[in-house]
Amino acid sequence: MGKMLNKEDAKEVLNILNGLYPEAKCELNFSSPFQLLVATILSAQTTDKKVNQVTEKLFEDYPDLDSFLGISQEELQERIKTIGLYKGKSSNIIKMCKTLKENFNGRVPDNYEDLISLAGVGRKTANVVLSNVFNVPAIAVDTHVFRVSNRIGLADSEDVFQTEKDLMGNIDKDMWSKAHHLLIFHGRRICKARKPLCEECPVDKYCHYFKENILSIKEDI
Repeated sequence: MGKMLNKEDAKEVLNILNGLYPEAKCELNFSSPFQLLVATILSAQTTDKKVNQVTEKLFEDYPDLDSFLGISQEELQERIKTIGLYKGKSSNIIKMCKTLKENFNGRVPDNYEDLISLAGVGRKTANVVLSNVFNVPAIAVDTHVFRVSNRIGLADSEDVFQTEKDLMGNIDKDMWSKAHHLLIFHGRRICKARKPLCEECPVDKYCHYFKENILSIKEDI
């Protein structure tokens, strides 16, 4: 792994990305904390676009917790079968709904500990819900955030949890949630997994990956 950027350079990277993606926000469609919780559980190892295609009709027919409590696991599986891991996700969502009703009076918890007590909810999902519906500063490390932050040098870890800690230490708290969205947007549009568009990247002069894999090759030619 490369060396992390200092806080001043990290701030400049985020300023550049913020200028590039001023509209950066959660790309999952939802109209309530409950819908975002369901959509985020569904989003594991699949795209937000695919999730939105499924939830458009799902949330129209089952818009809230009480309606979800009336759906069978078999029907939910049928509804989401175009999404990866649909059997496990449907099982977790059914369990999660029952727990919300029995333990939390039907309301999505607004704290990390209670959220991760729900079936199918890990660190990433909890942080997505906290930051997007409860305005709690959080950095949810998904595959894009992990890849982009470690490539650029905002983090320096091969571990998701340590990457989150690196980002929290290197980014001002009031920018945590925004940084999460900026890194996702950049990962989807330019800093792609297989073929990053380094020649189009406005943060290349800060980026460790660019310096080590692109610039060094050019200098050797």
